[in-house]
Amino acid sequence: MVLVIGALGVLTAPVAVAATSSSASLNVVAMGDSYGSGTGAGNYQPGTEGTCYRSGNSYSSVIVDTLRQSGKQVKFTNVTCSGAAIRTLGQTFKDQPPQLDALRRDTNVVMLSIGTTDVDFAGYGGVCIQADCTGAPTKAILSRLPGMGKALNTLLTDIKARSPQAKIVVTGYGRQVTRGENATGVPLDPICDSQVFSDTERVEGNNVASALDATLRLATLAARAHRVDVQFVSPYTNSVNLQPEFAGHSLCESAPQFYRGFDALAPGQEGPDAVLHLNQPGQAAMADLIQRKVPVLAGSAQP
Repeated sequence: MVLVIGALGVLTAPVAVAATSSSASLNVVAMGDSYGSGTGAGNYQPGTEGTCYRSGNSYSSVIVDTLRQSGKQVKFTNVTCSGAAIRTLGQTFKDQPPQLDALRRDTNVVMLSIGTTDVDFAGYGGVCIQADCTGAPTKAILSRLPGMGKALNTLLTDIKARSPQAKIVVTGYGRQVTRGENATGVPLDPICDSQVFSDTERVEGNNVASALDATLRLATLAARAHRVDVQFVSPYTNSVNLQPEFAGHSLCESAPQFYRGFDALAPGQEGPDAVLHLNQPGQAAMADLIQRKVPVLAGSAQP
């Protein structure tokens, strides 16, 4: 895995994006799981709190708002849903129609966050918090990643078939908890206690986060090799180091942290569904990163 991740620096050179007329309207579809829906970021659409958790603070919503404020006409369809997996995107899920049905021939951009549910990343995090996720649990989740990568590659081909002109933006999940020592002199969430995440759990957990990122990155590269217009945008630069927008903002690092901890368990909050998910500042940082990396979403309207 180290060799694979190290090789990614050679494979992730920027790719030119086809020009899109900024005077025309943009048809944007947001698909995927809890990181895409904005679980943990608040401001949920009526009827989605406790189910899909579609947040007005999600990165896709923030980007669309920015585009509209810049004068761009945007049709936005948000079908993201907490708990969604690659295998459920073509099925009725939580009483919602199949997410893939939102795609049209004239869809211009698809923003997609998917993959963690397929490998039970949330379950793995729960083991880290409640027990000990080192050793066998870490090996188990790592063993699921190749299958998830193949499924994602197939999904991207399916999306292209449904929306042949669409730019697909696959997003990564980042580093939830610092690999090293807790920051000093700043308020920290109780999740940062060493009895919750031991030093060894932090190391192995971050290895899993890096391997997850590498799997998503390689799956998008494989799809691009088959002429799928897809770009991977991640809090990581290379599945090892973080982008400037995210460096220093994992849980237990310098404030502000970009992920929810045990604060999500307080009365009136989302509960376990939001733990280790991006908060509002984290979603805003993800939106900024995407707009910096994807020109068609940059929000610079031209007459």
